[in-house]
Amino acid sequence: MTRRKWWQSALLYAVVIFWCFITLFPFYWLFTTSLKQPLHISRGPKYVPFVDYQPTLEHWQYLFREQGETTIRHFRNSFIAASGSTILAVLIGSMAGYGLSRFRYSWRIPRWKNNDIAFWIISQRFLPPALFVVPFLMLYSALGLVDTHIGLIIVYTMFNIPFAVWIMRDFFNTLPTDLEESALVDGATRWQAFVRIVLPLSAPGLVSVAIFSFVFSWNEFLYALMLTNFQAITMPVLIAAQNNTRGIQWWFISALTLTAVAPVVIVGLLLERFITRGLVAGAIKG
Repeated sequence: MTRRKWWQSALLYAVVIFWCFITLFPFYWLFTTSLKQPLHISRGPKYVPFVDYQPTLEHWQYLFREQGETTIRHFRNSFIAASGSTILAVLIGSMAGYGLSRFRYSWRIPRWKNNDIAFWIISQRFLPPALFVVPFLMLYSALGLVDTHIGLIIVYTMFNIPFAVWIMRDFFNTLPTDLEESALVDGATRWQAFVRIVLPLSAPGLVSVAIFSFVFSWNEFLYALMLTNFQAITMPVLIAAQNNTRGIQWWFISALTLTAVAPVVIVGLLLERFITRGLVAGAIKG
C-alpha cells in the first residue's frame, strides 16, 4: 500500500469512527442515564459506570414492575398500530406498484399516464401531516374511531402507501419480465405469476418498504396524540407525557426511551441482509 493510499484509508476510517461516535453517543447517554441515581444526574455529566457513579437497575425495575402493566399496554398499542399499517401498506403498495409497472394507463381528462399517476401518489407525502389532523379528528369522532387501534392503522396506512407504491414500482421496473411471461404461457394467471414469481423476487424491496413503514408508524407522534385518549396511546405519546405527569425525570425517561427504540433497532438488524437488490441475479432463464 502506497503512502497516499494509507493516508486515504486512515482519513476514511477516522471519518467513519467520528460519525459512529456522533450517532451512537445519544444511545450511550440514554443507557448510562437510565442506570444513574437522580443525585448523580443533578451533579453534572458522568459517563463511566463504576468509576463516575455506581449503576443501579432501580429505574428499570420500576418501569417493568410497578409500571409494568402501563408500559406493556402502550408498547402493545404501538406494535399493533405499526404492524397493522405496515402489512396493509406492503400489500396495497406492492399491488399498486406492480400495476403501474406492468400495465399502461391513460386518463383523458387530465391526460395522465403511469408516470403522472405515480408522481401524483408520491406527492401526497409532500403535504404536511398537520394539515389533516383536524379533518381526521372530526371524521373519527363521527365514526367512533377515536382512541382505537383501527383508527391509527388507517391513518398510518394512508401515509405509508404513497412511499410503498413509489418504491415498489421502481423495484418492479428492475425485474425481468421473462419469468412472468413464461408462467403466463404455461397457463398461470396474472395473479399466480405475481404471487409465485414476482413477490419472491421482490423480497428486498418488500422488506425495505416494510422497515420504513414500520419505523414511521412506530415513531409517529402527532396523530397518536390527537386521535387517542387512553386505550390506544402509543409509546411516543407516553414518553412525551412523562414531563407533565412526573416532571423531568431523566432516569425514567431514558429507560422508557430505550424500551421504545429497541424493537426498531432489532427489526433493522435482523432484516438488514434483505435490503440488497442482488436476489434477482441469474433469475432469467437462458
